[in-house]
Amino acid sequence: MAEDDDAALVKRCLRGEESAVRALVERFQDAVFGLCLKFLHHRHDAEDVAQEVFLRMVRGLKGWDSGRPLKPWVLAIAANRCRTHAAKRGSRPEPVDFLPETLPAAAPDDSIEMRRELAVALAALRPEYRAVFVLYHEQGQPYEQIAQAVGRPVGTVKTWLHRARLELLDSLRQRGLVEVENDA
Repeated sequence: MAEDDDAALVKRCLRGEESAVRALVERFQDAVFGLCLKFLHHRHDAEDVAQEVFLRMVRGLKGWDSGRPLKPWVLAIAANRCRTHAAKRGSRPEPVDFLPETLPAAAPDDSIEMRRELAVALAALRPEYRAVFVLYHEQGQPYEQIAQAVGRPVGTVKTWLHRARLELLDSLRQRGLVEVENDA
């Protein structure tokens, strides 16, 4: 399966095969860049951090436990680098020009306003909530792999994901984009 392919590819990388390194980067580049872009909300920062992730990944391949899946390990590196970059960067306002890059592709009936408001609401989440939300809903990762990527138990991941959903819903309700349900 893919885990066997990953292990074989890592062995080739450790032997110094450039084609294997290239294949490994290509295998994970969409997932890593997507996570970085959603986390950092800035294309150039995401590109820089993604490059750093792959450098760290290649340098750290000797320490990877081949008994575990490779993708959560790579995504954990990405999540950690994003957190570090965001902390160093401070609170720089997000340029409006980059908002469309941080949004998922719109369905035909999605309004631009709703996509923009979702991006704003997602950006306002705590970084750990945003990370698990993106990994689960946009990258389709299972709870176990998210837990490995963020270094927390599955129960914590589920709690963070639940809280992220509630905060997003509350934010959209406050902006009048989602109707408030009556409890009656």
